[in-house]
Amino acid sequence: MKFGSFELSQAKGGILAHSLTLPWGERLRKGVLIDIAIIAKLEKANIEELTAAMPEASDILEDAAASLIGEQFKSANIKIEDASTGRANIFASVNGIFRVCAETINAINAVDPAITIAMLNDYAAVNQGRLVATVKIIPYAVSSKSLEAVLAIDISKAMAIYEFKHKRVGLVATNLPSLKPSVMDKTANTLKQRLALSDSVLVKEVRVEHDSTSITEAIISLKDKCDMLIIFGASAISDVADCIPKAIENSGGKIIRFGMPVDPGNLLLLGELDNKPVIGAPGCARSMAENGFDWILQRLLADIEVGADDIAGMGVGGLLMETGSRPHPREKKTHSPDAIAAIILAAGQSRRMGDTNKMTVEVLGKSMVRHVGEAVCNSSIKSANVITGYKPDEVEKALLGLEITLHNNPDYEQGLSTSIACGIRALSDGVSSALIVLGDMPFVTSDMIDALAKTASENPNHIIVSTHEGKRGNPVLWPRAFFEELRSIQGDVGARHIMAANQDRVIEVELGEAASLDLDTQEAVRLIQDKT
Repeated sequence: MKFGSFELSQAKGGILAHSLTLPWGERLRKGVLIDIAIIAKLEKANIEELTAAMPEASDILEDAAASLIGEQFKSANIKIEDASTGRANIFASVNGIFRVCAETINAINAVDPAITIAMLNDYAAVNQGRLVATVKIIPYAVSSKSLEAVLAIDISKAMAIYEFKHKRVGLVATNLPSLKPSVMDKTANTLKQRLALSDSVLVKEVRVEHDSTSITEAIISLKDKCDMLIIFGASAISDVADCIPKAIENSGGKIIRFGMPVDPGNLLLLGELDNKPVIGAPGCARSMAENGFDWILQRLLADIEVGADDIAGMGVGGLLMETGSRPHPREKKTHSPDAIAAIILAAGQSRRMGDTNKMTVEVLGKSMVRHVGEAVCNSSIKSANVITGYKPDEVEKALLGLEITLHNNPDYEQGLSTSIACGIRALSDGVSSALIVLGDMPFVTSDMIDALAKTASENPNHIIVSTHEGKRGNPVLWPRAFFEELRSIQGDVGARHIMAANQDRVIEVELGEAASLDLDTQEAVRLIQDKT
């Protein structure tokens, strides 16, 4: 492929390297094939020379190459999206555990820098519809020789998703005078939330005293009613001879391993009884924040065998991000504006607005989404992401000139949750919090956004929510500990249920009417326009 500057007379058949806006406002996107119609428009605009990529006879165009590679990963639990702009996205079609062979992926990426594939970590828990991998062709075309070399690699087993199975789970919870019943109630509710992604159920909870005899009786009473047993001790397991492991053995079970190289989660115990897994949960598992308990539970819910050697191999990557409830011994971190990314949701179909895209409706001389984009860009937050879907070209045009990154949500018609998930997936590993902003709230200002960011810096690991006269609204700032839950929401709903389940971690910031005023009907827009 030749890349460079071409006279217009030589550009036919090439690919436009950079977007162009013509004098009459029409925008030619980069990557478009320069055909006779395009050349006619460029001649009309008096453009005599342009930068283009000229494929050679043996080259394969980016979309075709990405599609050919992506198709190699197709399996029963994986969905391949049609390639666009040289990218073929790969999604989970079920809830489950993502497995990948790093050696094979590394072999693909070593063939030619023009061909890349990126994916989630091995053993990542995923929900249906989550992006798990992406094939990206870097230039506008790639040599057929390189493509053939990639396709010659056996990649049929390089990636798989093990679907979660419906499990009946029994819970044994021990009690001591120092443990409040409310804590035990919350523990059971937290476990139910963890089981929801696999459609598993907590069939019964038995609360007993914290001694081996009582625990043994509880285990025996539950073992025939469930597929898995989980034991939460009022006091952490401190030795393999402690009362919980002793009770498992007294019930006829065996200990597979006590202790794991994952922090939080060191004091986890894994056992087996009648070929059913038994987990002695660490204290950190009372919180929804990710810990070693999640790693073991998720694999078992997908019928992936976990042995002592598997747990021993979890050390690399096992030092997890700190949680707000456990700030020691590692240094307690605070948020800075640089660590916060904004996600502006602008993908909705605007059904109540008729054929009009509400994001581009003008209020005070600017489109609504432009107001929101400027508020974010003028705030202390350095990273701004806009999720598009319905009429994306109109939204992009409304935001021209702003330092933002656009992300198209191909599933926007399935509801708000898909745009939230799309936004969370787009964030880099260095982002500690996400400010989710609705694109139809034009009266949210940069000062308001800064107030939310300041509150977050003073209260790390808390959900910061805007209010109007005490009623919760938007924007909402979410710490990374909730990213996975945000990705897992399904349907045309937001994240209020997550907030409701974590009231102790919610801080409200009064912003006034701007926090509740989203303009999603023609009548609402007319009323505001009349007032202003």
